Amino acid sequence: MRVPDLDLDLLRGFVTVAERGGFTAAGNALGLTQSAISLKVKRLEEILGKRVLDRGGRGVALTREGETLLAYARRILALNDEAVRRMVAPPVAGRLRLGVADHFIPRNLAPVLARFAQTYPDVRLEVEVGRSHELRAAMADGALDLVLGKRRDGETEGRPIFTETIIWVAAPGWTPPTDRALPVAMLPQGCMFRDRALAALARAGIAFEVLYTSPSLLGVAAAAQAGFAATVLGRSGLPPGLEDLPGLPACGTAEMCVFGDAEGRSALVEPLVGFIRESLAAVPAERSRGPGG
Repeated sequence: MRVPDLDLDLLRGFVTVAERGGFTAAGNALGLTQSAISLKVKRLEEILGKRVLDRGGRGVALTREGETLLAYARRILALNDEAVRRMVAPPVAGRLRLGVADHFIPRNLAPVLARFAQTYPDVRLEVEVGRSHELRAAMADGALDLVLGKRRDGETEGRPIFTETIIWVAAPGWTPPTDRALPVAMLPQGCMFRDRALAALARAGIAFEVLYTSPSLLGVAAAAQAGFAATVLGRSGLPPGLEDLPGLPACGTAEMCVFGDAEGRSALVEPLVGFIRESLAAVPAERSRGPGG
């Protein structure tokens, strides 16, 4: 039996529905009507001979087959988009001194930058990783061209790239102690994630102790991985050895943005932003072990 080819347009419609949570939202994102998106998914299901979405009164949900397809579809679309950029995009060359906040997709950053360098070999990319406010100060002094980092509450500067959910995490099986204050590992004072987390604990009346402080996100994550304390991270950057910790107060979301003259360097910036968004699309929507993260 001949194996049918999957239509990229149908796959893109399906992925957008899965990521946006419905046909109307997907249509708005792709500039199409709800019915057009529904027809794309229906045609995809006909090709596969399987239902990929459950259409219930409370919205749409992935079937088991849909969950399997979603992982493949994201990889197929990412590879297609990368190939198209490499083959048809105008040549991109230049030097980009980039500051990247350590909360900014730390687990996926190196592979993203490697792919970018391979696709655009004429771009000299110089990367400095650190804390958002320190990197932005360096940019103001002329040491960096652009910064990828988080926007603080109430701030309007910067161009948003994606919204990051801040979650409590700990080593698998770790539970908060019942006979003493909650041990936490945090970045130093001035970190927005730290401020959000400690304020949320205070509002909830949960006693806590900051038992481990490190200027490095990897150091904070290592303390949590070792079972020494709980901490907060962005969901997209959750490394191996950590999982959602239920039962603690929500810390909200953070906007990750491009700071600097993005328009003036759009030929260099837009391809990089595209790679970042594709890497985020490949991150599973949930890594939860229960509610309350």
